[in-house]
Amino acid sequence: MATGASGLGTEIVGTINKLQDVFTTVGSSASAIDLPQICVLGSQSSGKSSVLENIVGRDFLPRGSGIVTRRPLVLQLINRPAGTPPPAGDAAPKVNGTDKAGDKGANPDEWGEFLHLPGEKFYDFTKIRDEIVRDTEAKTGRNAGISPLPINLRIFSPHVLTLTLVDLPGITKVPVGDQPRDIEKQIRDMLFKYISKPSCIILAVTAANQDLANSEGLKMAREVDPEGTRTIGVLTKVDLMDTGTDVVDILAGRVIPLRLGYVPVVNRGQRDIETNRPITAALQKEREFFDTHPSYRGKSQYCGTPFLAQKLNSILKAHVRNTLPDIKARITQQLQRYQLELQSLGGPLGDNNANVILSVITEFCADFRTAIDGNTNDLSLNELSGGARISFVFHELYNNGIKNIDPFDLVKDGDIRLMLYNTAGSTPALFVGTAAFEAVVKQQILRLEEPSLKCCQLVYDELIRILGQLLAKIQVFRRYPALRERFNSVVINFFKSAMTPTTKLVSDMVAMQACYVNTTHPDFINGHKAMTIVNDRLNANKPPPQAADPKKLVPGQINNNKDLDVEAKKEEPSFFGSFFAPKAKAAAAKKSGISTMEAPPAVIKPQAALSERETMETEVIKLLIHSYFNIVKREMIDMVPKAISLTLVTHSTKNLQRELLQELYKPEVLDELLQESEAVVHRRKEVIGMVQALNKAEEIVAGV
Repeated sequence: MATGASGLGTEIVGTINKLQDVFTTVGSSASAIDLPQICVLGSQSSGKSSVLENIVGRDFLPRGSGIVTRRPLVLQLINRPAGTPPPAGDAAPKVNGTDKAGDKGANPDEWGEFLHLPGEKFYDFTKIRDEIVRDTEAKTGRNAGISPLPINLRIFSPHVLTLTLVDLPGITKVPVGDQPRDIEKQIRDMLFKYISKPSCIILAVTAANQDLANSEGLKMAREVDPEGTRTIGVLTKVDLMDTGTDVVDILAGRVIPLRLGYVPVVNRGQRDIETNRPITAALQKEREFFDTHPSYRGKSQYCGTPFLAQKLNSILKAHVRNTLPDIKARITQQLQRYQLELQSLGGPLGDNNANVILSVITEFCADFRTAIDGNTNDLSLNELSGGARISFVFHELYNNGIKNIDPFDLVKDGDIRLMLYNTAGSTPALFVGTAAFEAVVKQQILRLEEPSLKCCQLVYDELIRILGQLLAKIQVFRRYPALRERFNSVVINFFKSAMTPTTKLVSDMVAMQACYVNTTHPDFINGHKAMTIVNDRLNANKPPPQAADPKKLVPGQINNNKDLDVEAKKEEPSFFGSFFAPKAKAAAAKKSGISTMEAPPAVIKPQAALSERETMETEVIKLLIHSYFNIVKREMIDMVPKAISLTLVTHSTKNLQRELLQELYKPEVLDELLQESEAVVHRRKEVIGMVQALNKAEEIVAGV
């Protein structure tokens, strides 16, 4: 580490360590900045912990059965030459209240620091193990549960290379003891969260005395890195392989090739751990194994833990150099985003004053008018919005609703015949009466009230829709839920108050059309023209008359007419002929000698089909009704949208701001309305922390 290049590499890796510390202090919300790191991946009992301890040269990781690593351990190794004086202003370090000179086996040049215990140095590495266990149980309990919340540990030593490693929980298959039933899924989800990031280097640890194809670590690594470009393999337990077997084919890439290759290592055995055999002795034994083994001695310099540490250091330095420009850009981008969010939350101090209400009223009313009149800056390409939806209600829904009303879907020809008789009174009408026409047409005009009032309601619903969109859009309402609720209540009540004159005006318009039938309207067809049209239609449907020759008599036929040129007079039906059944006439005709007259029945209803005269009169009435009803429908289609726009839509755009000022800008309610929600206060603290962290991160990367 004495060369300039090595010093530069240490500085680069140290920069990433500092960034990790900065972002860890503010929680997981900094995950958008993916920092380069080496994640240690492997199944339980694959030797992950032993590999890490060999790299560090110290016993410091918890051991035992089952899942030992239950939280990610971010291990930052920092090379610090022996005898280097402590940083200026560094106080006398304490370990759990004990001076470092009193620690058993303490080395003043080697210590560990936890990020969650700032200012406290651990010179006794057994106490580092105890603290890992204690903090793990504090977050996960004493059962076998896991947690994605990492533990950050920095180890300063002259015997390590500057590295950043993340020790992940071992891959397990079957729950044991009080482990959760879905422990396998929990662990896999956590591992994928780390190793799927492109900035992550995967250190896949596999026991060499098992089939490489069954390696869980390599299997997961290939799912996120199928080309093997950012995966390095570590083969443990090489010394435990059967006699005559080796890993030469694996190292040569002939089994499962990896771009970064494989490194075989020899860890301490269980007996070595139980007898507290020093790691230095274990490393010496590892060196002797590779130097003397017939399969590895020719390439022993590429085997063992020291070579693995150097290789990881080189890989990490190169990876950091490649990703640092992108890290700088993302830090700047994230800083700008959080600064804008902090500004929307009222700044670091969260200033509350009456100007907030004035500004939000002004902003809301401006956005409301823009939504009604047409937004040219935020046009949606997928759907209609704002005033365009109101226009759709007017010109599509209401227009078609009125046009589709048929005046004769509820009034049949027989109903019109009855109305003709009933409106004629005691004297039968000589011509088609206008009373029947007016009675029917007024009845049909009143049917226009329901769709017209429905149109008012639909426009009201659209205004409420715009209100909801603006309340969600304006950021200030996120800070002040009481202001949002009061704002919503005031606007809705304003719309409701405007609905009263709107519905009255629309109802009055229908009533106006029904109370006076203007038969002099220029578009209305008059009675004479209607009579002519109906006669032409009826005559066109009649068959041509057959002329009879009165002079040609059948032999034997008696001519009772005195004058052969005069046709026998036919009996014409009476005016109320359709109200009597034929059998009643026949019964009356059979009575001879005495003229009788029956009393009228309790209910007199038509008993026969329409006569020729009734058909003609009914068709005339229908033609007049159809003509006038179309005039009324056109006028309603034109006038109802205007009425709603006047008393509801335009009234709202002009007077809503005044209403809001009267109801909200009151000294006695300002404090209540400007009470911030707990979520906003908490979020502001988070954003302030992120802004501070990103500013610090920007300073760190600016110096590289």
